[in-house]
Amino acid sequence: MSDSTQRHRPTSVEDLRALLGVELGPTEWHTVDQAAIDGFADLTGDHQWIHVDPARAAGSAFGSTIAHGLYSLARTPTFLEELMAFDGFAHSLNYGYNKVRFVHPLPVDSQIRMRAEITDVTETAPGQVNVTTKLTVEADGIDKPIVVAESIGRFSES
Repeated sequence: MSDSTQRHRPTSVEDLRALLGVELGPTEWHTVDQAAIDGFADLTGDHQWIHVDPARAAGSAFGSTIAHGLYSLARTPTFLEELMAFDGFAHSLNYGYNKVRFVHPLPVDSQIRMRAEITDVTETAPGQVNVTTKLTVEADGIDKPIVVAESIGRFSES
């Protein structure tokens, strides 16, 4: 992690509330190469040619293969752990997503990173909250975000 990336360590609901509206990140850059795309295709069974056939994709409007939109979304929990440590909670669970948009295709061999912002902390029971976080995945040299998602995590202090 670079010196400019601060890893936050909230250990209470109040710590999470204190992060409302604070931009977290960005993370370090991570390369998305063809091996990663192929591995995701194998895992999901989605072998559409635009993802896994470099020769055919070279003649497409994109000029190369592109990562699956869900590949970028699937990386967000790991990116979030680069920005925040949740070990101070009894448990933290992925509760789901309110909104996901795949704004721009991600060409093979791109560098991606993520920024996050906690936008809501709602108590669901004493010591338990749902935390809504806006996640923005960006690629080096691409003006638009790759993915923008609103994730919900459930955190419990005990």
